[in-house]
Amino acid sequence: MPVRVAENSAPSQVSGTNSGNTSPPACTLLSVGQAFSGTQNVSSLQKEEAWRVNVRIQGCDLEHGYLCGTMEALNVPMADTPIVVTFWEGEIVDTKNYTFYTGKWEASSEDDKRHWTKFPSFSPLLNQVEVDGGKSLDLSNYPYIFMRWKEQYFVNVGTDCGLTIAGFYYVCFSCSDGSINGFYYDPNSSPFQKLELISTNEGRSGFSFSSYELQ
Repeated sequence: MPVRVAENSAPSQVSGTNSGNTSPPACTLLSVGQAFSGTQNVSSLQKEEAWRVNVRIQGCDLEHGYLCGTMEALNVPMADTPIVVTFWEGEIVDTKNYTFYTGKWEASSEDDKRHWTKFPSFSPLLNQVEVDGGKSLDLSNYPYIFMRWKEQYFVNVGTDCGLTIAGFYYVCFSCSDGSINGFYYDPNSSPFQKLELISTNEGRSGFSFSSYELQ
């Protein structure tokens, strides 16, 4: 079962003048080929439901704040196939390429704050983010990496599969253990759908991914 690791909110440096080195810390757990496994909670007022979710990173460019990958949702009730695969692209909040304010995808600055503040590790950053969007923060030594993941298209099913990829994920990645916590945002879906993933050691854990050709 996926375990949510308590987040340590003590940063090494979170404020002051930006030194110019704003790239997030190099992390072997955030690299091409790395796999994660866990759940997405899709609870609503009517029912509570959690889907098994697998994620693999297909590309990562820390210098430009970019990463991409595939996401597998397993045994989704309304889908005709046991696995629904999507391709997503991510924005790394590094205050150089991307800030904490989304500025698109129907997300307002208030939506951003409501979602980021759900991560305990964001708390020390909030005051500065409210001042300038966090542009003056130096996150290069921060033990967490904040990201947005936006699903771009379905890989193995059509758009009529009964699922939507209109929204995006607010994501917090722990550099210490590779755990991922996220919240899905879509004005037309149930709010705060929670994503919880842990890094997997393929081979030793018996966990494996299928192969997909990405167009």
